[in-house]
Amino acid sequence: MSDVSSLDVLRDQADAYVFQHIHPHVRFGTASDRYAGWIGQVYPDEAADEVRTQSRSLGGTSYSIGKVPISYAPEYFDHFSVLEIDFTFYHPLHDAGDSTRTFHTLARYAEAAPNTARFLLKAPQRFSARTLRTNTSNGPRYTDNANYLDAEAYVSTFLNPARELLDNRLVGVIFQQEYQRRADSPPPRAFADDLDSFFAEVPTEVPTHLEIRSAHLLQPVYFDWLASRGLGHVFSHWNWLPMIREQWHRAGKRFTERTGTVVCRLLTPRDMPYAEAFKHAHPFDAAVPALSETQQAHDMVLDATALAFQAEQQDTTLHLIANNRAWGNAPELARTIAHRILDERKKRSKKYS
Repeated sequence: MSDVSSLDVLRDQADAYVFQHIHPHVRFGTASDRYAGWIGQVYPDEAADEVRTQSRSLGGTSYSIGKVPISYAPEYFDHFSVLEIDFTFYHPLHDAGDSTRTFHTLARYAEAAPNTARFLLKAPQRFSARTLRTNTSNGPRYTDNANYLDAEAYVSTFLNPARELLDNRLVGVIFQQEYQRRADSPPPRAFADDLDSFFAEVPTEVPTHLEIRSAHLLQPVYFDWLASRGLGHVFSHWNWLPMIREQWHRAGKRFTERTGTVVCRLLTPRDMPYAEAFKHAHPFDAAVPALSETQQAHDMVLDATALAFQAEQQDTTLHLIANNRAWGNAPELARTIAHRILDERKKRSKKYS
């Protein structure tokens, strides 16, 4: 079979939402996985009989969210190569010496998922957030986080139990830090020094990636520090961050994670608040023109595609994580990027044939 014919087969697979072999340097995945809106794409029709609904209030609107059971994890991994687990962001796996509800939920994933499954876990905000948000009747309230960068607690209550549960299926941890105004955060060098004290005490076996949501901190001194520690920058398409292509230039056109892995998270449109993106995307069962048919959406797809070929050029593996809020439906976003990657592969195949 010719290279072009092989690419056509991969295109047919992408149209069936199977992304395992689109590019040898790309692992497609999603942020969370149990959406009932994906039935007929990722999950079989019979999953509809097992859907449970949860209510969520956001921005003054109440939403009903359908979820398939964790037991459908094998079907997820028939389509995607990696899953980003978000719920670990809210609670550690151990607390006061006991296993938490979060631990038991992750254990169910570990039991259900095949040996070939790969997981990215979000580190608990208890250790990654400088400030914590609490919703009150008078609006959000922000308080300093006393557990920020507590390395000993992070290792004992999260990293070690996560490794025990997932073993080699754990391919990375994401540290997500909340947006901070310039006046409320240290300058880039002091910021890197604070992080260095923490990561000097953290085992390095599991690849670690930092998603810093304050653009003023994404400076050369920060990226040089990442490289010195072998930590990765998360290329994030998110509300107040610069475009991925600008992040790439700020990083010095390099990947910094020591094992050769990269994470790109396609989360929300730029300059669109979370609640608005959620409102457009719900119930997450199809692409939504207000999200997918815009210039920034086109640029996001191009930037993700370019990052895939940079990963190939630098012999790294890109974990490309799609979110419903960025497009309306994460599998459709993955399909769109897969087609764009395959178009480029076909073009390059013809050029060198």
